[in-house]
Amino acid sequence: MLLKGFRFGMLLQIAVGPVCLFIFQTAVTSGLFPALLGVIGITIIDSLYILGAIMGIGAFINKYDRSKIILKYFGSAVLVVFGLSIALDSFEISLVPSINYLSKQNMETVFFKTLALALSNPLTIIFWAGVFSAKVAEENMEKREQYFFGIGAVLSTVIFLTTISILGCFLNRFLGVSVLNSLNMVVGLILIGLGVKSGITKKVI
Repeated sequence: MLLKGFRFGMLLQIAVGPVCLFIFQTAVTSGLFPALLGVIGITIIDSLYILGAIMGIGAFINKYDRSKIILKYFGSAVLVVFGLSIALDSFEISLVPSINYLSKQNMETVFFKTLALALSNPLTIIFWAGVFSAKVAEENMEKREQYFFGIGAVLSTVIFLTTISILGCFLNRFLGVSVLNSLNMVVGLILIGLGVKSGITKKVI
């Protein structure tokens, strides 16, 4: 069941969502250790979402349409703000004074940024609160099996994002300032696109 959960969790990681892009960008601009601290933050949030899914939070969210709409638009807004902040930083324009992505970031800053992004990311909410719950129901798992399945899914987050962090840190040695600016712009535009897409789509969580 642990291996099943690991394989299932990889589906989210392979989708290369906003969180993955942010970790890669952090590793490139700030180094390995800040990125790894970000991975810890994401792992904490994923674990909480998985625990919530096991306890039935997915069914609760699906029961109330208003909660789904609030989560949808809040998550979309956060993605757009993060994306704009990253993109504008390429031109040394700070949308939010405390958010500066191109310059080297300290550990505490990265940790709280990843917590905020992971908490509000619509893809994360949809996957853990919705798809994970559906998978558990489909497999007709007992409570003990659900926990092992969840642990496997969390391990996929740790391993995949740690690999992304190492790759980003390695590439940092070969990238100049102009390339880093371009990377910021690309990552920012992708996050904005994901936020807008999530906000305008008719289907909610």
